[in-house]
Amino acid sequence: MSELSEKHGHVITIERHILEEQLGHPSATGALTNLLYDLALVGKFIASRTTRAGLAEILGSTESINVQGERVMRLDQLADQTMFSMNDHTGRLAVMGSEEHEDIIPIPERFPTGKYVLLFDPLDGSSNIDYNAPIGTIFSIYRRKSPDGERGTLEDCLQPGKDLVVAGYVIYGSSTMMVYTSGDGVHGFTLDTTIGEFLLSHPNIRVPQKPRYYSVNQGNEKYWSEGVRRYTSWLQGLEGDQKPLSMRYVGSLVSDFHRNLLSGGVFYYPSDTQDPAKPHGKLRLLYEAAPLAFIASQAGGCGSDGRQDILEVQPTSLHQRTPLFIGNCEQVHKAEEFIRLYG
Repeated sequence: MSELSEKHGHVITIERHILEEQLGHPSATGALTNLLYDLALVGKFIASRTTRAGLAEILGSTESINVQGERVMRLDQLADQTMFSMNDHTGRLAVMGSEEHEDIIPIPERFPTGKYVLLFDPLDGSSNIDYNAPIGTIFSIYRRKSPDGERGTLEDCLQPGKDLVVAGYVIYGSSTMMVYTSGDGVHGFTLDTTIGEFLLSHPNIRVPQKPRYYSVNQGNEKYWSEGVRRYTSWLQGLEGDQKPLSMRYVGSLVSDFHRNLLSGGVFYYPSDTQDPAKPHGKLRLLYEAAPLAFIASQAGGCGSDGRQDILEVQPTSLHQRTPLFIGNCEQVHKAEEFIRLYG
C-alpha cells in the first residue's frame, strides 16, 4: 500500500478526499461534492474505453466536423456524449459548454437545473488517439450568474478564470490520473484498476522551483514574433544567463502540462501567422487555458497570454482562442518581458 494513499492507516479515495474538503465548508449543500463524484465516474468510463479502443473499434474519425473545423474522432464523440449524459439530469447544473459544440448545451426541460456551470474539453489531444499517445479530459466549474431555477445562459459560461470554483483534468496514459483543485491546493489521484477507484497518490502538488523542460511545437517557429523567438533562444541558453532547458513536446496539452506540473518547466503555444483565421493562437480560453492556469496558480505556477494573467481575461465568446504560456512563474514572466520588448 502506497504511503501517499494512506492517512492514519486508511487509504484515501477521491470520494473521501472530496467529502473531507466539504466538511471544511459548513454551509455546503453537497451539490459540488456530488458533481465531482460524477466527473470522477466519467473519467473511469472514458479510461475503460481508451484502454481498449482498438479492440472496441472506436479508433479513427467520424464523418463529422466540429465547430473548430476539425474532424471529430470516434473516441472524442464518445467522451463528449458521456460527459453530457452523466450530468444533464442531476439537478446540479444550470448549463454546460463543450469544445465540440458551437453553442451552449442546455439542461433538458424535463430535468431541474442547479447552481453550477460545467465547461469541458471531452478529449484533449484526440489527434493522438490512433497512435496510443496520452490524451485527457479537461473540466471547469463556475457558479451560475443567472437566476436560480431558470435555464442557464451564455453569460453563465463567459466568466473569467479568476471566478472558477473547480478546475481539473483526467489524463489517460500509462495509468489514469485525475488532478483537480477547488481553490485549496492541487491534488492528484491515480486510478487503481483492480478496485475501480481513484486513490490519492499526489497530495498538495507544487510546481518544482527548478524548471527542467520547455514544451512547444518548434516546427512553427518561423511563424512566431521576434519576442517569442528570442524567448525560445533564452530557454535554450542561447540568450542571457538562463541555464538551458530540455525540450519535451507530446502535442497533447494535458500531457505536456501534466509533465511540467510535476517536473517543472513551461508550456507555450503562442499566436502565430501560420493561419490567418487564427491570429490569436490555437488554444481555447474557456476549455483549455483558463482551467489549466487555475490549476497552475494553485500549485505555485502561473499562466499568461503573453501580456497578462490568463485568469484575468474576460471571455467574449464561447470558443475564444488565446496564446498561452503556463508553468513556472519565472519562465512565464520572462515570456511577457520578451514580448513586451520585442513584440
